Amino acid sequence: MAMLLPVRYVMRSHGLSSEASESSKLFTCSCKRDQMFNKLVSNPKIECVKRIERIHCDRSKLKALATSDVYVAKASEKLATYRLRTELGGRLKVVVERKYSNKYGVHVELESLQLLEGEEELVMIWGLFTADSQCLMPLDFQQSSVDGQCETPFVGGAVELDFEADLAPSYLSFLLKSDSGSDSKVSMIRSHRNTKFTVPVGFGAGSPSPLGVSFLSDGSVNFAFFSCNVESVGLCLYSNATAEKPALEINLDPYINRSGDIWHALLYSSAPFVSYGYRCRNGVGNKEHHVLLDPYAKVIEGFVLNQPLKWLGKLCEEPAFDWSDEVRPILPMEKMIVYRLNVARFTKDKSSKLSGGIAGSFSAISEKSQHFEDLGVNAILLEPVFPFDEQNGPYFPCHFFSPASLYGPSGDPLNVAKSMKEMVKKLHSRGIEVLLEVVFTHSGDVGALQEIDSSTNALNCNHPTVQQLVLESLRYWVTEFHVDGFCFIDAFSLTRGSQGEFLSRPPLVEAIAFDPVLAGVKIVADSWIPHGLATKEVGFPHWQRWAEMNSKFSIDVKNFLRGRGLISEFATRLCGSGDLFLAGRGPSFSFNYVTRNAGLTLLDLVSFSSSTELESELSWNCGEEGATNKKVVLETRLKQIRNLLFTLFISLGVPVLNMGDECGQSTGGSPAAADRKPLDWNALGLSFCAQISQFISFLSSLKMRRGDLLQRRSFLEEDSIEWHGKQQLPPRWDDPACKFLAMTLKADAGSSYGDLFVAFNAAGQLEKVGLPRPADDETTWVLLVDTALPFPGFFSEEGVRLEEDEKLTYEMKSHSCILFEARRLSLS
Repeated sequence: MAMLLPVRYVMRSHGLSSEASESSKLFTCSCKRDQMFNKLVSNPKIECVKRIERIHCDRSKLKALATSDVYVAKASEKLATYRLRTELGGRLKVVVERKYSNKYGVHVELESLQLLEGEEELVMIWGLFTADSQCLMPLDFQQSSVDGQCETPFVGGAVELDFEADLAPSYLSFLLKSDSGSDSKVSMIRSHRNTKFTVPVGFGAGSPSPLGVSFLSDGSVNFAFFSCNVESVGLCLYSNATAEKPALEINLDPYINRSGDIWHALLYSSAPFVSYGYRCRNGVGNKEHHVLLDPYAKVIEGFVLNQPLKWLGKLCEEPAFDWSDEVRPILPMEKMIVYRLNVARFTKDKSSKLSGGIAGSFSAISEKSQHFEDLGVNAILLEPVFPFDEQNGPYFPCHFFSPASLYGPSGDPLNVAKSMKEMVKKLHSRGIEVLLEVVFTHSGDVGALQEIDSSTNALNCNHPTVQQLVLESLRYWVTEFHVDGFCFIDAFSLTRGSQGEFLSRPPLVEAIAFDPVLAGVKIVADSWIPHGLATKEVGFPHWQRWAEMNSKFSIDVKNFLRGRGLISEFATRLCGSGDLFLAGRGPSFSFNYVTRNAGLTLLDLVSFSSSTELESELSWNCGEEGATNKKVVLETRLKQIRNLLFTLFISLGVPVLNMGDECGQSTGGSPAAADRKPLDWNALGLSFCAQISQFISFLSSLKMRRGDLLQRRSFLEEDSIEWHGKQQLPPRWDDPACKFLAMTLKADAGSSYGDLFVAFNAAGQLEKVGLPRPADDETTWVLLVDTALPFPGFFSEEGVRLEEDEKLTYEMKSHSCILFEARRLSLS
């Protein structure tokens, strides 16, 4: 009599067949695990819960089914049901269940097959494996076990096995053997791909979303990992993160644990494992690869063993952080004054007088936050804080979702993240925003990013999956660390397609511009290329959201102040670079800088220029190369430093200072970023450094006080600015020999402040400057800055009134800048 077994507990389709290929072995596997696991499996208990009976089937009458799907269902005991097709078109149903008795049960049942009693005996030949289907776990509990394989007859059309939980997670691998009693003919029934059937025990198929590790409310852990090129992926679990080999390695089945390009698995409990990684292989040359870090891991650790640095994700949830009472500054972009710094070098020097436990860390920045207030800055821009390839430096990251361990106490990843959040919270309480430099276009030579799918360290950010990775990273830093903005290094590459072609609407750039989570943060494009130490100019697609690091500002300002370049180009930079930011943006989208963390420092910019290596730096040594005792050279250098800083702050746009320029940091004329030294806090007490720091503080205060003219979101109207050349004649815009330019910035009617008059003399001789006539007899010009005067008199908040015979004429020294403010006589 034929019987048709019913379909039960079907809840959702998983879309693919569930058996694993016998030939797709990814790993060099030992049949024995580490000592801990050997102990667990040394005496396994497996029970056949039904009495042994013989059944028979007519193998020639197995009927084909019109489906190739695998169905997965879950119950309160974490029940999973799989449908497996045979090579002859029949189907098996396998139910995996976690029982309350701390065991896993596997029920294998013939389904939709006509079983004709008396014709054939059916036996299941099975074994357990983790990393290699050819390397079965030793099971010596019954005499019939050969090389880890066991034979169990079908009973009433089914086989039921119970496994101790200690044997999981693992795969059950099996074949069916039919034995004809009459002629002793034996045949094997395999999967529809002519391989063994494979079913996971102690872990499930998992979900392809979200990527990374997800800790579920029932204690289970979902793993999801993207890779489009690898042939197979192994989930490596460590009970000791410093161990050279994983305690357990599970070769993920491509038919159960893969959806498209996402490999996934559900571990019912992470105990006793503390860390994880993935081993990928593309099938070329059968070469084993070392364990890779999950790009989406939120908590990671790095270890140096008998190999390069190994990164692993930690199997722990991030603790909640107390953001209560936080007040985010939410500065308008035009009000920002930015200080760029390196976390380690900022306080690493012993002159910081901080203990070794926090020097060079996020906590040290919190301790030294008064320095930012002393300079008058209200935003800091941190050089990349992601874990990085130490051979190449922080601009070659290995990971996008965690701060580097060297920036926190004791290197513990949870404490590092906590200390960074505490830093952000404290700086916010002082009205200071925190921006991060980020690099997404390439990665370090060590780490997972370039080894998952590519042999190079370049990342195609406009690939949909990489785009998703970048967006989720940015959202994570905003939501978890409350950062206020990002500066994208090598932004030029964000506008390029896979073949290097320019994209008018690069997907990632557009997605960032309109992402709702990122709507309130600053996004800045910086086309500086770390590996080329150069900047590529590009018309950056902005959607009226993207600001830019203005390299043209640095070029034109340095050129003019060293006596070269057209005054028309210099004037464009003073007014906010309308050639770059006029179409839908404004001067507040221009992040202006003179020096940066690569290239010459501010002091070296006026001290070294004779080497051909420095031609691109546009520097001028003021008459003698390097160190000197010549008074005229030293005076000129001091004026040039003041001139560069003055121009940076008087120009429309966001000024960006570079760490160390306030205390005369020098690399001896080397433009290499690697030659930058830690900040010398003792130098701040020297006369030279004190006057530079005080001048920066004055300029910051001036820019804030005269925000009506110097901190504008929109460009000045044509009638709000008046240009002057020599002897009050119109400027000679296109004359390369012209080295003088002056302008009057006119305050709005009803403003509580008066006009500003600014003049720049880049020539090597004196220049008599005619001042515009005041608006009325009750107004006079007050001198606020003359960079040629000695300290402390070269700048003054109160200002200096001119003598009666000097009211409309002022003598400018060579290589100097001046600033006058119109004030009422009653106030001056």
